[in-house]
This record gives sequence, C-alpha cells and structure tokens, in this order.
Amino acid sequence: RQINCLSHLDLQYVSPALYAAKDLQLPVPCTYSPDRDTVRIKSFSATVNVVMSKQKPRIVQVNGSDGNLYKFLLKGHEDLKQDERVMQLFGLINDLLGANPEAGKKDLSITRFAVVPLSSNSGLIEWVPNCDTLHSLIKTYRDSLKVNISLEHNLMRSFFHNCGDLCLLQKVECFRYALDSSSGEDLARVLWLQSRSSEVWLSRRTIYSRSLAVMSMVGYILGLGDRHPSNLMLRRSSGRVVHIDFGDCFDVAAFREKFPEKIPFRLTRMLLNALEVSGVEGNFRVTCEQTMGVLRSSKDTVMAMLEAFVYDPLITWRLLPANRTNRANPRHNTPSATAEAAGAPYSFADITAIPLPPPPAEADAVAPPGTSLLYTGGPLMTKWCAATAVAPGGNADEVERDGAGRVVKGKTAFGAVASPTDSSVQTAFLRTLHKGERGTG
Repeated sequence: RQINCLSHLDLQYVSPALYAAKDLQLPVPCTYSPDRDTVRIKSFSATVNVVMSKQKPRIVQVNGSDGNLYKFLLKGHEDLKQDERVMQLFGLINDLLGANPEAGKKDLSITRFAVVPLSSNSGLIEWVPNCDTLHSLIKTYRDSLKVNISLEHNLMRSFFHNCGDLCLLQKVECFRYALDSSSGEDLARVLWLQSRSSEVWLSRRTIYSRSLAVMSMVGYILGLGDRHPSNLMLRRSSGRVVHIDFGDCFDVAAFREKFPEKIPFRLTRMLLNALEVSGVEGNFRVTCEQTMGVLRSSKDTVMAMLEAFVYDPLITWRLLPANRTNRANPRHNTPSATAEAAGAPYSFADITAIPLPPPPAEADAVAPPGTSLLYTGGPLMTKWCAATAVAPGGNADEVERDGAGRVVKGKTAFGAVASPTDSSVQTAFLRTLHKGERGTG
C-alpha cells in the first residue's frame, strides 16, 4: 500500500545502471536530426516522479549535452506501437491541411509528440510542455470556489442512490437532473480567467474551437475512443486542444462490455459552452467541413497510411469480443467463429457471406440492413468496404453473388481475392465510409 502511494523514486535504488550512466554517445530520444548537431545524453535525473494514475507512469528527465533538460513519460503495461502509428497519421494530415490554402490560412493542425516504443509493453512518450488536462483545470477552478469536483455525480446520487439499477429512461431523467442543477461553465470560465485581455481571450477561444473541430473529425475517421478529461489537454499560451493516449482506435471503445461509447466524438456541454455564443454553428462547423473536405479529397493518400495499421504484425488489435458477437447474432455460431473465440488466427482478407441487395448508386448509397459494419456511412471514403459488403458503386468485376444475392467471391478492401468466412472480428474492423448516414454497427 505504501508503494502505491509513492510520488517519486530515487533512481540510484530503482536503476543503478541508469544512475551511473554519464556522457553517453546515444542521442536524446526524439531529438536526432541530420540538419543539426546531435544532442547526446549527458546524464539522467536522480529522481523519477510517479504520475498518480491507474498505470502509474514515470516521468524521466534526461540532461542533454546542449544543457537542456528533456522530460519523457515512461509507460508500462501498454503497447505504444499503435500510438506511434497514430502520430505518423497525424503528420500526414498536418501536411494535407498545410497544403490546402483555406486550411493553411487558419493554421489548422494537430499537435504531435514523439513516441518511442521500447518493447511490446513499454515505451517513452515525449512530454508535452505548458499543457494542462481538462480534469486538472476544472479541479483547480472548482477548488477555488470550494465546489466538489464530483458535483454532478453527487447530484445524481442524491436523486437516486444507485443509478445503475434504474432503467434507461430513469437514468436519463437522473442525468438531466444533474445537468439542470449545475452550470457546466467551468471550462469557459477557465479560458476567460486565464486571458489577460479580451483580445487574448478571443484569440484563445478561436484556436480552441478550430483545434477541437479538427480533432473531432480526425477522431471520427480513426474511431478514437476513451476521450475522458484526463486525455484532453489545453495549451496554456494558446488554448489549443491536445489529445493524448491513442490506445482505443477503430471503435474499440464502442464495443466494450461495460459503458460502451456510442458517440462519434466527444462534445459534452463543457466543451460546447466554451465555444461561446456561436456554439457549433460558427468556427466549429466551418472547420469541421474544411477538415473533412481535405480528408475526402486526399482519401487515397489517407488510405495508404491506414493500410499500415491493418498489416502491421506488431500491433495487437483489440476488437469485438467473439463471445459477445455470437450471443447477439446466432448466425456467427459457426465452426470458424468458434475457432476465433478459442484464439485461432484469422485473416483480414476474408469476406463475410451475408445477403445483400444489388449495390445502390453512389448518390443513394446506404448500408443494407443486417450488416455488422462499424460504420454504415461517413463523408470520407467510398471504396474501403468490400470486406463485408460491396463497395458503393461496385461492379461485377469486384464481386460475385449467388442466386440468393449473397457475396460468394470478391476482392477485399486491399485487392486480395478471398472466399467468404464467418468472422465477426474482421467485419467489425474493416469499416465502411461512404456517402450516407453513420450507423451504430
């Protein structure tokens, strides 16, 4: 119990080898560039701070040969290879936004940071300076007013002591009671109080709205989940929104057994109130449309980058639990599905044999009923859907059907030819994005 409460560790007792390392030839992680002198590791700080969160990551400080101090977050029990891939995708999207004249004028971009995987369950993350999490900002503001950080939760408990036992409509009533009994203006007030003048506040609010919109659209395409207040940060100087922790991608969080996330992106009332008088109809909507337009016009480039996620054998995918899907759909109780549940390998090239009507025209493309896709719509891409259903506008060269209209043979999203199998896991991963409305999967 005392170990769990430690806020710092002495490096000489935890890792004597690192403590004794001096004047190494290794460059400081994430600093190497062929265009400038190499910054090498001079020594490690004698104290390692512990972040009091669930995984207890450590803050490691490295003294560079240039005299600067470099901070990194050492995370364990987590594979950071996926975070590294996400950073590469963000770099590509930043280049696409910078090349667009309208987006370039507004300085639309995503804040990136270096990720260095060290093993399959540990790695280093570059410390993002001058940022605070939404949780810490709201806690500091409420502490100054002597208001409990769990105000809304306490209000719900006062309405009914155990909301988990209520039915859905009663839970909604309990939730609305908590919202009506609190203002939700905390983040908006923080932005105002941290600005030294009205001009600075207006600039911070604009940057906040645009950066929130960009990451909302990119997070929607990526299926990004687990966006709780400790995974959202604000830059102190500009108000720019910074996202961290990209472990839950491709709608993994949407299919959790407990508290699944069914929303496309996080836009709660505190985030909404901080947009001020225009709400979502001002900078937020315009930026969302511009960002999605850039991604749609460069869909082939984005798809080429996303293929790396699918084929990378080093990334451990956490998709739909097979037993949950089998209970929901008896059609999946087949030998192949049983092998999946037992941990047998599966191929992303398989095509699920499901009854489908003839493919609709591109303008009227909607997902046929009974499909188990994560998305039945979206404004970005039109071709990445052949793994379960025919791509909108697909032709006879891409797929063959039997007399009942079922897919019996065809090309996958990446060109491989396969026969149908009954795999719900790959079906959940290979999403469909085409013109239409987003579905629930």
